[in-house]
Amino acid sequence: MQKMKTTAAQFTYPWQLCKTVHLVRHGQAMHNVEGDINREALLSPHLFDAQLSPLGLHQVGKLREDVHASGLLKRIELVVTSPLYRTMQTAFGVFGSTESNEDAGVNHPQIMAVELCRDRMGVRPCDMRRRVCECQALFPSIDFSMAKSEEEMAARMVLFIKWLWTRPEQEIVIVSHGIMLQHILNVLENDCHPTVRTDLCKRFGNCELRSVLIVDKR
Repeated sequence: MQKMKTTAAQFTYPWQLCKTVHLVRHGQAMHNVEGDINREALLSPHLFDAQLSPLGLHQVGKLREDVHASGLLKRIELVVTSPLYRTMQTAFGVFGSTESNEDAGVNHPQIMAVELCRDRMGVRPCDMRRRVCECQALFPSIDFSMAKSEEEMAARMVLFIKWLWTRPEQEIVIVSHGIMLQHILNVLENDCHPTVRTDLCKRFGNCELRSVLIVDKR
């Protein structure tokens, strides 16, 4: 988990107008591996809705350990994930409930798949997703009621932020894709000091977690 630089608060806002948002990029997926070798591989049908690589699964396990050890899991009220396979694997792998002894007595947050925070909708098979019924069979504990078609990337992020403010939860995780997380931060960056903006909006690494406090000033 990356610790962001912080400065003393300059303003005071009612807690009802604030949310703590934890942004997580999915672990390394197979299209990341093959795309690093040959960009043309991203057009290969065998990478349809690409899943995590062995390294990606290891990254997820490590982040899960960090989230448990830091006490963050106890504070999370909702996990929002892109409905692509690699992000759902990451969301469930880090924040989901298992049958292991380490989960005994642990209150795991609801995980909700939301179409608004999925990757770009283009021609690359790795960015196409399975049907909702297939996803439900693979991840029965994830809520797919919000997995519907929506608008394009930049506009979707504005809609997504607006949707976030309709949620009653105060501390939320968003598991998505690097480009989408940067678009989210671009929507939020207007009030940031330039030095903070530069650090905050740099490219995400696989399975990297960044935390921000957002304020509704309307």
